[in-house]
Amino acid sequence: MNLGKTVLSLAIGICCISAGTPATLDSVDVSRDHDRYHVAADTHLDAPPAAISKVLLDFDDDRYAQISEIYKESGYLPPDTDGTPLVYTRVEGCLLFYCRSMRRVERLEVVTPNFIRSTALPERSDFKYSSSEWTLEPENGGTRISYRMDMEPNFWLPPFVGPWFLKRTLLRGAPTAIEKIEYLAQHIGENGSAHASAP
Repeated sequence: MNLGKTVLSLAIGICCISAGTPATLDSVDVSRDHDRYHVAADTHLDAPPAAISKVLLDFDDDRYAQISEIYKESGYLPPDTDGTPLVYTRVEGCLLFYCRSMRRVERLEVVTPNFIRSTALPERSDFKYSSSEWTLEPENGGTRISYRMDMEPNFWLPPFVGPWFLKRTLLRGAPTAIEKIEYLAQHIGENGSAHASAP
C-alpha cells in the first residue's frame, strides 16, 4: 500500500473511481500551505443522502474496513466530556520500505442530517490537526457529496508527497472506497445498518 495514497485516502475517504459506474468524482483539488494539506472534492453517488450518512457514520466493529482496506480498526469510543461522540480509526500504509500505522481520535458532529463534521484530538492522534466536513445534498435521484478537509500530519512525509503527487494518486488509484460507499448505501439493511459486504 502506497503511503501517499494512504494519507490521501485517510483524509478524503475516497481514492478514485472506475469508469462506467454511477459514482462519479467530478472535481478534486489538493493544496498545501507549509505543513498543512487542504483537500476539496465533489462527487455524485447513486444512493440517497440518508443511506450514505449511515455508511459514513458506521464505525462500529471495524466496519470502515468495508470502505477501504487501509482501515485496520474503527469504532466508537466513550463520548467526550460534553457528550459529543468520539470515533477511533487506525490505518496502515507503506512507501517502499517505510511503513507506519496512523491513528485518529475524532469528535464526530452530525450538525444536520446532511452535514457531518469531524475534528481530531491531537493529543490522541498522529495528526497535529485534522478536520473534515461532508455535505450531502439530493441530486438527480442520488446524492451530491462535497468534501472539505484540512490536515497536518504529526509524522514525516517524503518531500515528493506533495499536492501534485497526492492528486495524481487520487485520480489513478485502483478500485475505490467511493464505489464501496455507494454499494453499501444501496444495500442498507431493513434495520438501517450498513452491514452488507462490499464487492
